[in-house]
Amino acid sequence: MKKSNLFVASFLVAICAASLFANEDPAFIRTSSTPAFETDFTVAAEKTVNAVVCIKSFTTRQQNPYGNSGGMDPFGGMFDFFFGNPQSRQQPRQQQRSSEPVQSGLGSGVIISEDGYIVTNNHVVDGAEKLEVLLNDNSSYDARIIGTDEATDLALLKIDAKGLAPIVFGDAETLKVGEWVLAVGNPFGFNSTVTAGIVSAKARSLGSSSHKSPMTIESFIQTDAALNPGNSGGALVNLKGELVGINSAIYSNTGSYAGFSFAIPTTIVKKVMTDIRQYGTVQRALLGCSVADLDAKIAKEKKITATKSGVIIASVSDRSTAKEMGLQEDDVITAVNGVDVATHAQLVGQVSKYRPGDTITITYVRDNKTYTKSGVLRNQQGNTTITKKGDFSELGCAFMKLSDETRRNLGISTGVQVQGVKSGAVKDAGIKDGFVITDINGSTVNSSDDVERIYNAIMKNDGEDKVMFITGLYPTGKKYYYAVNLAEE
Repeated sequence: MKKSNLFVASFLVAICAASLFANEDPAFIRTSSTPAFETDFTVAAEKTVNAVVCIKSFTTRQQNPYGNSGGMDPFGGMFDFFFGNPQSRQQPRQQQRSSEPVQSGLGSGVIISEDGYIVTNNHVVDGAEKLEVLLNDNSSYDARIIGTDEATDLALLKIDAKGLAPIVFGDAETLKVGEWVLAVGNPFGFNSTVTAGIVSAKARSLGSSSHKSPMTIESFIQTDAALNPGNSGGALVNLKGELVGINSAIYSNTGSYAGFSFAIPTTIVKKVMTDIRQYGTVQRALLGCSVADLDAKIAKEKKITATKSGVIIASVSDRSTAKEMGLQEDDVITAVNGVDVATHAQLVGQVSKYRPGDTITITYVRDNKTYTKSGVLRNQQGNTTITKKGDFSELGCAFMKLSDETRRNLGISTGVQVQGVKSGAVKDAGIKDGFVITDINGSTVNSSDDVERIYNAIMKNDGEDKVMFITGLYPTGKKYYYAVNLAEE
């Protein structure tokens, strides 16, 4: 065929094809009729910035500005907390005396009431001797700590102010993966900084560290909103400007933003803040069983076909809610109060919403049949009583420094002497005036401060029995061992 004829033929085919599609049913050609998604963040930002504050912490001793762990990541290197380092950006005009507090950390917080209650991260205020809160209008207030909770990394502060603009709480459980969110905080000390991202995942656990308390709650909202040192304790909000999380951690090898950020959902925040205000400490409920995430391998080994997701029970504790319900090893929990749970993080996140004494309903699979049972949640001690805030004074005595003469007579180099025993945990254990304590729980004591430090560590750690195992001797030289029970009866 000649080139001219080939050109004519090709031209005719093109015309026929155009004619075919021109006469075709328009429904055949699928085009999107959905309007472009509105991504105007200004309303949410305006509603949020005035409710987010800058928190400066001060100490009289030199500290690592990224926390009190000597530069080591307390979560095994997985992620870094968000303290700012004001010393790296500016030098003081004159050397301050060691007795004067110096700024050691920088973080964010969120106003949750008109009369000055503020929520932030526990690691923002941990170890601080003085706290200063800077509002968005540049007014400054001293803050006091109302209560803290290490397990959720949350703290409640109070400033003496009225007529503040608190943030509106949203429902973190209605968040969807892919939904837009804003993060508001003070990265590197730049006040009222807003960054945007999407919800990357929900109920995310970062629990690779073996030394954390078993009571540690990890059910984070994962986002890709840019966060950096100083954002810790700031707000994560939806496009309505409602609080859905408190920014807490980043996944990073450098300490700066590397693509992933994590926030504590408001379902946990509201519960913890309410408990601290009402009871002085968090009322922690336990289901009372150890579990593992159900996967294809376990399902095949256990011949589980009725469900593809859930948490499989490995063991059930005595005097627990799970025991009361009749739950057994190899049962697969699939829902809590009608909310589906597919991972251990989701299970803990759901149970943490409730207090000891609350009734909970568990949906589970046994022998490939689905059952639902209800039971009353209990606390660490196996009962439903309200836990009171630990107070060092409950020991019911004073601890006096030993004189050099007493040390020589007893042949010891350290210790404190019990004085003024009255009603309290020490008397209940059988300890009498004059007893010299040399160590508690394996740690040497040499002052009242040492005793208080050990006491506070015991009371803060939900994963251990609250007992002080005391070794010491009376002035006669006879050695004794006592166990001081600090648990709520």
